[in-house]
Amino acid sequence: MPLDAANPLAAPSTLPFGLPDFAAIRDEHYQPAIEAGIAEHLAELAAVAADTEPATVANVIEAWESSGRLLSRALHAFETKQPADTNEVLDAVEAAVAPQLAAHADAILLDRALYERVAALARRVESGQVELDPASAYWLERRLLDFERAGVNLPEEEQARLRAMNHRIAEVQSEFGRTALAGMNAGAVLVTDEAELEGLSPAQVAGARERAAAEGHASGWLIELDNTSGQPSLHVLANRGLRRRIQQASVSRGLGGEHDTRPLVVELARLRAERAALLGFGNHAAYVAADGCARTGQAVWDLLTKLAPAAAANARAEAADMEPVWQRIAPGEPMAAWDWPYVAELLRTERYQLDATLLRPYLELERVLHDGVFAAATGLYGITFAERDDLVGYNDEVRVFEVREADGSPVGLFLADFYTRPGKQGGAWMNNLVDQNHLLGELPVVINNANLVKPPAGEPSLMTWDDVVTLFHEFGHALHGLLSDTRYPSQSGTETPRDFVEYPSQVNEMWALDADILPRYAVHHATGEPMPAEWVETLRGSTLFQQGFRTTEYLGAALLDQVWHRTPLEELPTDPEQVEEFERAALASVGLDDELVPPRYRSTYFRHTFEGGYDAGYYSYIWSEVLDADTAAFIRANGGLTRENGERFRRRLLARGGSIDAMDAFRDYRGADPELHHLLERRGLEL
Repeated sequence: MPLDAANPLAAPSTLPFGLPDFAAIRDEHYQPAIEAGIAEHLAELAAVAADTEPATVANVIEAWESSGRLLSRALHAFETKQPADTNEVLDAVEAAVAPQLAAHADAILLDRALYERVAALARRVESGQVELDPASAYWLERRLLDFERAGVNLPEEEQARLRAMNHRIAEVQSEFGRTALAGMNAGAVLVTDEAELEGLSPAQVAGARERAAAEGHASGWLIELDNTSGQPSLHVLANRGLRRRIQQASVSRGLGGEHDTRPLVVELARLRAERAALLGFGNHAAYVAADGCARTGQAVWDLLTKLAPAAAANARAEAADMEPVWQRIAPGEPMAAWDWPYVAELLRTERYQLDATLLRPYLELERVLHDGVFAAATGLYGITFAERDDLVGYNDEVRVFEVREADGSPVGLFLADFYTRPGKQGGAWMNNLVDQNHLLGELPVVINNANLVKPPAGEPSLMTWDDVVTLFHEFGHALHGLLSDTRYPSQSGTETPRDFVEYPSQVNEMWALDADILPRYAVHHATGEPMPAEWVETLRGSTLFQQGFRTTEYLGAALLDQVWHRTPLEELPTDPEQVEEFERAALASVGLDDELVPPRYRSTYFRHTFEGGYDAGYYSYIWSEVLDADTAAFIRANGGLTRENGERFRRRLLARGGSIDAMDAFRDYRGADPELHHLLERRGLEL
């Protein structure tokens, strides 16, 4: 059924850069646009498959890449809005379309006629009848591999089973995401005694009161939970009882009750294992790794398990280092997981004379954004940013910036949505709203999301140091999209292997501490005084502080992800009650079962892996950091923040997106393979 022309998604947006017209789009517009887009896309690809003319770049690659525009518009808008500003209607849309989109992918990649049409082009290339540029050659190689990995060569009976599994996997992943978000919101801790909030700033206390009121509490203060096991408030709250309540609320999410995710975890792990076997892989982890830079699941396992013992040893040493401080607080009492962040901050203050709470007045959002994040990008790439108050996003809090080259020519749009709210998933992320490509003449529109706590009206948005690093990180993803220079939409920006996509964003973190950039933004919001020089030096010198903890909690989650996806089907849990023991045994098997250092995500709220996207791929962060640490050392050795360094990174790596093999792009940029020792030095690991 054709889409109603009155639907704002029915035609390309007439706004600058194709920004979706969120002022006109209503919740009820998304589902019909997505469903009509699916039908239109399949019809367009059926025409590609049915074409009887000799296969060429124009009638195969360009025709494919030009198809599905309605679906692309609708999905880009919906997949930006729903995670950041959802409600019951949008959750229902997501639940309805997730299995339809899985079926749509199967309808394309299990289409034998379409596969044969692409293969016909490959045969003509091999025979010399058609010549391809490198990007088109890589497109052809990857598309044939996509078909084969999807199961196009399976018998019809097995394809039917595969379609059913893909449909169910999409349903369960969608349900896990919604249930985990609801559990995170429901887990917020209500405080009724203001004295328990000692350690929070007045603005944080006021914000907690506002959040409690917004949730219908006549009195009290509400401490909301973040995605991760550890919670930001644990670093500053002096009241041990409240710290314990917050930590236990965090790590018990999904373990029962209304928001129990354990049945979903079990079903997903088993379905993925069964699907991998059907597709000819030993397990889901092997299936995922084969499509990335890692190539094999064993390579991933070897890296993680090589790092784990050293990380765990460092964490134990850090615990021993904190013990004297803890014993001054609670003589004779054993330190617990909810005490670690608080004691670590006390030790940091003693050792480096640097109290994390004292940094916040020097880390005001607007200064960090304009004089830090944007200034670094301008220094490296020459691009500039101007806020467009005439353009709006899906929520009043979304801000829009026009990005231009040094000569004034347009680059694209950058959107920013900084604050947390009940309908927003936790964490920080980047999305594309328009993919840069030359084929259709489109410039990029990208967005960064964060979950900063919004201060009371009139108060500045003060950040933690971790918030600052996260802002630089996510903007690295944005730059990957903004500085893309590819012909095809499917190769734009961040369309790279998942164990490569974190690499450019991690490189961008280095500018947070840069000697030229940090003094620009680290300025007291009220007095204008720069952050004391000794604090800056201490901040730089403390980069190894607590790296044992940080690496151990990360590796705990990464290895959990791997164990869930490399365990044979017959050895996976069959009952939700087995989830906790499976998780405990998995961590113990690699020496990461330290009660003081829980994994960054426990299975029951591990959205990266069980909502999908990073399933069997959470290792990507450390894999990418090997490349990042090597690159950061290379940049520092060659002058740091210079246009020459920026142009090299931009043209040889960022601009190429997914138009060539990711590691070939790295080698072309770097001139060599990455060296592991840079990562080991950064994390204070000795193997």
